[in-house]
Amino acid sequence: MATIKEQIADIQAEIDKTAKNKATMHHLGKLKAKIAALKAKEEKVAAHTKSSGPAHGFEVKKSGDASVALVGFPSVGKSTLIGQVTDVESETGGYAFTTLTCIPGLMEHRGAKIQILDLPGLIKGAAEGKGRGKEILGVVRTCDMVLYVVEPFQTSHFRVLHRELEIAGMRLNEQKPPVFITRRSKGGIEIRSTVEQTHLSIPEMQDVIRSFGFTSALVTLRVDATADMIVDTLAGSRVYSKAVVIVNKIDLATEKDLEEMYECLPAEWPVLPISAKTGQGIEEMKDFIYNNLGFMSVFLKPQGQEADLIEPLIVKEGSTVRAVCATLHRDFVRKFRFARVKGPSAKFDWQRVGLDHVLRHDDLLTIIIRR
Repeated sequence: MATIKEQIADIQAEIDKTAKNKATMHHLGKLKAKIAALKAKEEKVAAHTKSSGPAHGFEVKKSGDASVALVGFPSVGKSTLIGQVTDVESETGGYAFTTLTCIPGLMEHRGAKIQILDLPGLIKGAAEGKGRGKEILGVVRTCDMVLYVVEPFQTSHFRVLHRELEIAGMRLNEQKPPVFITRRSKGGIEIRSTVEQTHLSIPEMQDVIRSFGFTSALVTLRVDATADMIVDTLAGSRVYSKAVVIVNKIDLATEKDLEEMYECLPAEWPVLPISAKTGQGIEEMKDFIYNNLGFMSVFLKPQGQEADLIEPLIVKEGSTVRAVCATLHRDFVRKFRFARVKGPSAKFDWQRVGLDHVLRHDDLLTIIIRR
């Protein structure tokens, strides 16, 4: 009997050779649902048998206000790039697979501290474990943003890399679809929709859901759902992150090289041309990363003192008072009494709030703790 890994490989091979169009969406959806079910089974088996922690070199401790992963083939310049934007020097050489572990560096920009992870180069088959691919992709899944690093001379690289991240369950520059599926013990598969469905018929949707192993479920659709949206919801383990394509080594490229490269990239995705060697485009890249990680400024006012309006605290959008306390000092949450807020998140000036109060950009915050 074929192993789970072999079954997944066989189904993936069928997906790869099937033309992708409206006529095959139903069939592809069923195949992807079967893979999602097999992977869920595989993860359960792995959870029971795993006795050790992450492989050496991949025990990444989160630091800073956000984290960004550099993803690319070996020798595309990731190590040179991290050397340009952080204080880390990766051990590099003129051959593939120089970086063998995850090397974190910290980029400080406009008051924010952003962790940049230099990962070993990804290769085709990484999602199945080639070249320590599963370990690398496991780190990428935890990051707030993915930077694809490609050369203008290798037009196929982005497609290969993106496929590996998709197989690993990453949905980049996409929003989580408003599709809701609740398993039931009986009653069959009931589908309710608030919008017209044009991609799949109701029986086709039911077929996809049955291929995952559900016989009864309540499905609520608030979007014109594709098979991929349904499968992603069934899987429940998809990661939705931001991504940008970094085209490195532009100092060596011709206009024709760049044009051919851009034609192979998603038209709606941001693309930043740089040279990690000369520094061209590096400041623009830093600004882009900062602007798209969703940071906001919170100004602190110690009790009985003037507010510091020069150097704000940089935090992620949607941060609570609790998150700010944890950032300032480990004892602040434990000793917290209350806080006062003035600014966009307050109903009135110096409103008294608790740990779960959600802050907004340009708030002034005073934290009162027990002495």
